[in-house]
Order: sequence, then C-alpha cells, then structure tokens
Amino acid sequence: MSDHIVSSFNEDLKDLASRIVEMGGLAETLVSDAVQALLRKDSGLAERTIEADRRLDEMQTQLEERCILVIARRQPVARDLREIFAALRISNDLERVGDMAKNISKRAQAIEGNFNSKQLALGVEHMAELAMEQLKAVLDAYTTGDLEAVEQVHARDKQIDALYTSLFRQLLTYMMEDPRNITMCAHLLFCAKNIERIGDHATNIAENIYYMVSGDHLPIDRPKKDETDVDLP
Repeated sequence: MSDHIVSSFNEDLKDLASRIVEMGGLAETLVSDAVQALLRKDSGLAERTIEADRRLDEMQTQLEERCILVIARRQPVARDLREIFAALRISNDLERVGDMAKNISKRAQAIEGNFNSKQLALGVEHMAELAMEQLKAVLDAYTTGDLEAVEQVHARDKQIDALYTSLFRQLLTYMMEDPRNITMCAHLLFCAKNIERIGDHATNIAENIYYMVSGDHLPIDRPKKDETDVDLP
C-alpha cells in the first residue's frame, strides 16, 4: 500500500473519530439540558432539547454512511476494521443516549408544575450526575485509548443501578402514601429509568472501546437489568 493511500486512510479514520467526538459532545449537552429542564420545570428548555435530538439522529446516519463508504473503499483489517466497527456501535449508543434525553424532556413537560419534592429531585439529580460523569469519562477514553479508564467506567455502572433501585423504591413509597403523587412519581420513574439506561449505554461504549484498542472483549460481570426488573420504554 502506497504512502499516499495509507495517509488517506488515516485521514478517513481521523474523520470518523472526530464525528464520534462531536456526537458525544452533543449527547452530553442533551442529557444535561434534559435533566435541567426537569429539575427547573423549564418547558422551553425541554422543547429545545427535543428538537436538538434530531441533529444527533442526522449525525448518526451520516456517520453510518461514512463507515460503509470507508469499508468499501479501503477494505480494512485488524485494528483498522475494529476502529470502524467501534465507531458504528458507539454512534448507535450515542444516538440512543439522545433518545433517552428526549424522553426525559417529554416527561419534564408533562410534569411541569407538579414536581415539588426536594428529596426526589436530589435523587434524580445525583443519578444524572453519575450518568453524565460516566458518559464524559468514556468519551475521553475513546480519544485517549485509556483502557484503565474504560475498566473504571465499566465497574462504576453498578453505582447507577443501585441508585435507580433505591429511587424506584422511594417513588413507590410516595405513590402508596398518597394517590395524588402517582402521576408525578410515574413520570419521575420513567425519567430515572432513562438515566439508568444512559449509564448502560456508557458501559456499552466502554466495552466497544476496550475491544477496539485491545482486540479482546471486556469481561462481562455486571447484570444487564437493575434489581427492580421493570422494563420501561
């Protein structure tokens, strides 16, 4: 393979990595804005977040098309092929993170004016902070190839699962104590589940980075479902 072809291929891979970083930055912003819209009862911010998710969807489609083109033109193998497939998988997870943020925003609009429990707000906020820390850490690891950071993200997912389980039980208690809380708590339950899933997507990204860099699969030692075992859309 000539130096020119190698150089062009490297530019293709850099372009894919740059697109992932851009998608990751937007996904982080969407999650942050969605949670703030919920906590501040800001319907306008929620609506802007819902609209902004369309851009993330477009970016994912464009990256997928770019990956297919690179594979067709370059016929990559080994680490190069793993980088391309990792980009495909990571972009899909980031698109799903955007969907989770959109779902939270829709709940924020529905719950507006009824979210009056400071304790529950703190629980949701703490969960969201951990999920966003996970997302930021794994995106940083993508750019640096830091396998130790990847393993740490993978291990910390259990903390988010535990917080969700605790908040789930707390919400059930509120609903049983006063039927007037049922609507608010149901919306918060969906929000909490979406935040928990954002943590899962960060962990999926970690697993793909580990494979991209090492060629090995990260040992799967965490359950995919939380202890509540409730499957929410």
